[in-house]
Amino acid sequence: MQSLWRATCPIEKREPLAQNRTADAVVIGAGITGILTAFFLQKTGKEVVVLERGRIAGGQTEGTTAKITAQHGLIYRRLIDQLGEGPARQYAQANQEAIEAYRRLIREEAIDCDFQKTCAYVYSQNLRLLAREAAAAKQLGIPATLVEKPPLPFPAAGAVRFRDQAQFHPLKFIRALAQKLTVYENTPVQSVDDQRVQTPGGTVRAKKILFTCHYPFVNFPGLYFARMHQERSYVLALENAPFPAGMWIGADRPSYSFRRYGDLLLFGGQGHRTGKNPGGGQYAALRRAARTLFPQSREVYAWSAQDGMPAGGIPYIGPYSPSRPHWYVAAGFQKWGMSTAMAAAVLLSGALCSKEPSWAPVFHPGYLRPGELSAIGRDGKESAAGLARRFFAVPTASAGDLAAHHGGVVLQGGEKAGVYKESASAGTVVSPRCPHLGCQLEWNPEEKSWDCPCHGSRFDRQGKLLNGPAQTDLPAKTQKSGTV
Repeated sequence: MQSLWRATCPIEKREPLAQNRTADAVVIGAGITGILTAFFLQKTGKEVVVLERGRIAGGQTEGTTAKITAQHGLIYRRLIDQLGEGPARQYAQANQEAIEAYRRLIREEAIDCDFQKTCAYVYSQNLRLLAREAAAAKQLGIPATLVEKPPLPFPAAGAVRFRDQAQFHPLKFIRALAQKLTVYENTPVQSVDDQRVQTPGGTVRAKKILFTCHYPFVNFPGLYFARMHQERSYVLALENAPFPAGMWIGADRPSYSFRRYGDLLLFGGQGHRTGKNPGGGQYAALRRAARTLFPQSREVYAWSAQDGMPAGGIPYIGPYSPSRPHWYVAAGFQKWGMSTAMAAAVLLSGALCSKEPSWAPVFHPGYLRPGELSAIGRDGKESAAGLARRFFAVPTASAGDLAAHHGGVVLQGGEKAGVYKESASAGTVVSPRCPHLGCQLEWNPEEKSWDCPCHGSRFDRQGKLLNGPAQTDLPAKTQKSGTV
């Protein structure tokens, strides 16, 4: 399904890399973080090359709801309690400054991207928690106030309002910046060795290498696969769905997100860990909620996205690893990618020019956050279970048991196979083993994809890579006569 942003903003295609290059910096990933980082570095006079596996803004950036805000749910009371006021203030300052950085850049570059100043709200039935959050945010210098009984079309005891936040059209923004950059599309990175990046069409040698590709795919060093998991969420764009002005997100369960774009209401929710929805039904549940809340509405667009959830609750932005002094990373944006992307671009471009912002330490990847080890343990159990399924879970179904337009892991000739039935008698057969670290993939009936419950890689029904950290497609398996 195509997002509103992609449908309303085509971006000119770029050619793949077909030669060897040298540069001051190579940026891996042409989403909003990579484009912003490359733009800032180029403004300092550095020669920058951007490598993109697919299309510019073709990953998670086109799936965003495009809220530029320091309001990240009920986060600031927790940050003060866990990290102390100093690091919590750094986090708040980084995201507040990101809003102004967008405003300044859009004005300086005269970018027409529907940028609009607005308020951001987190609502809940628990007024006590909201009051604590409002007090914590104000303590950190954020313009926050408690609103009791907000004018919502469902019960809510109150909301915390952040003034002077913003929203925009992310692809219009990226298109304007990308026109000024050297970007190679359809150029997957095959390997990274010290200061050399290998792609199918050539190599790039660079003094600095920046991983802004959503999920770091080099497992060692860094161990980012053990420090974060991925979650998916879903969005509907609705016509004739009246809703109060501003950007809203719920703190309770189920939690829904709302923001307006012109005459449309963007209505999001139904999030889950990637690879953990064997029954599907997320879009159906969101549509039922839409019919209840907005019975006269009409669906115009529907799409989904996913993001990395860091074990310690703080994104990883900074040096990739002490053993790789030329590498940098930005990952684990925990569904707040617009403000975090700008913060990451400011931090990374500053680090390469010896001008790191004062708030940089809170994001340092080498910093072990409180609670991170226990979260790593929980994610490790999920990964171990996914790996164990590959060896010990025996499918009870055969390809013949699958209905047309459905998929599943089945036994085929005594071996496991991932089968998708194109029709009653024809289908596609792929390996059900994730090429990242070997976990068994799960069939996602919601989006007709093969998803990894360990680290979040995804593949379409023919096995083509959709989301990393995997870097290759699924190997096709031979179809045995009469098995599909």
